[in-house]
Amino acid sequence: MSARETPLSNLQARDLDSVLHPYSPLHKLREMGPTIMGQGKGVFIYDTQGNEYIEGMAGLWCTGLGFGNEEMIEAADRQMRSLPYYHQFGGKGTEPAIELAEKLKEISPVPMSHVFYTSSGSEANDTQIKLAWYYNNALGRPKKKKIISRIKAYHGVTLMAASLTGLPANHMDFDLPFDGILHTDCPHHYRFGESGESEAEFVARLAKSLEEMIEREGGETIAAMIAEPVMGAGGVIVPPSGYFAAIQPILKEHDILLIDDEVINGFGRTGQWWGAQSHGMKPDTISAAKQLTSAYAPLGAVMIPGFMMEALESQSAKIGTFGHGYTYGGHPLGCALGVKAIEIYQRMDIPAKVRAITPLFEKRLAALADHPLVGEVRNSGLMAGVELVADKATKRSFDPKMGVGAQCAVFVQEHGAVLRAIGDTIAICPPMIIEPDELEALIDRLVLALDDTESWVGKADLRAA
Repeated sequence: MSARETPLSNLQARDLDSVLHPYSPLHKLREMGPTIMGQGKGVFIYDTQGNEYIEGMAGLWCTGLGFGNEEMIEAADRQMRSLPYYHQFGGKGTEPAIELAEKLKEISPVPMSHVFYTSSGSEANDTQIKLAWYYNNALGRPKKKKIISRIKAYHGVTLMAASLTGLPANHMDFDLPFDGILHTDCPHHYRFGESGESEAEFVARLAKSLEEMIEREGGETIAAMIAEPVMGAGGVIVPPSGYFAAIQPILKEHDILLIDDEVINGFGRTGQWWGAQSHGMKPDTISAAKQLTSAYAPLGAVMIPGFMMEALESQSAKIGTFGHGYTYGGHPLGCALGVKAIEIYQRMDIPAKVRAITPLFEKRLAALADHPLVGEVRNSGLMAGVELVADKATKRSFDPKMGVGAQCAVFVQEHGAVLRAIGDTIAICPPMIIEPDELEALIDRLVLALDDTESWVGKADLRAA
């Protein structure tokens, strides 16, 4: 039986009211009902009604190898039969965890010493902050604890990761962010550049603003800055050339760690193994997740350098233990799948595959820029953002309450694809195995949805809103 011939699920939308759906308009779901996915193969996903979609977001930026990869399935089966679970506490460990740590160190963009495992990117970024605090306490710097993030950054939804995130919906009525979290400028020239300001001038202004923030707060009170090379869930924001080269000397001058959040960028997505390599970033520590296992099992990782590991060992000797860890951190299933995913990425030379298809992607994106609703298209490798605007000349946005981006995503789905609306930016992030004809079909379906959205906007008279 093919995926398209899948029988209707016994679970209808009305039966699923007990599921609390994340990042969803809860007030509308009872009326709309969720779309229930049943099967996937390659870059295609099938709902329980038998409808086929091109999965243009790799799930949530994560299924780099697509669905139904037999090697991954076999690796999971082998690990489940040999050791379905064990932990890393008390000096215990597993062979998959060790093997994966060595593979991560092998492909790291900068030398790393040790790997700490989590179950998600949010947990990885939470751990980054705890380690930065622990590290500074070990060095006798108890006041060096503030963390710099950026407006429109996304680093997760646990309490600390959501505080680091620079998006209002992650803070409102959750009583966040925590004290001690600072948000500096977003490096989006199209949206935040001043009139007549070149990208180079924009970068210089942002670097000066960061330096002034550090001087105002006191560098001796700031432990780290966390940054995605390309800002994913904030709207696929690609930094201008020279951005990281401009801010890194400022951080180094004040002995502020640079935490590289590669949760979305990592494992070939930008055309290099790491987004840091694509955008001139030289981090101190790295967070990874998502494509680490191609999302075939939950797993996150924090990679730390030797100088930090020495401080952690010293503080552990003082206290008597290192009091941090997760029950499922380093789960053998996730680690075995991480090992296999990296093995497949290396065999395929997935960064080269992404680089090879990027010109076609950019050609199709460039054509979208002519659409009446499109203000800007931006990409880094095989991830892109298409920003919809009410007025191309002035860059005026639609009223957020109108939900133009969300409506466009609905039209995309009606045309047989899945993309994600981030406000009025349509994010595109397909599995990295996507073939040219599949990519062409994905963009064709987006074009149809943009035309539908233009008609819908006109009928609703939303431009004037």
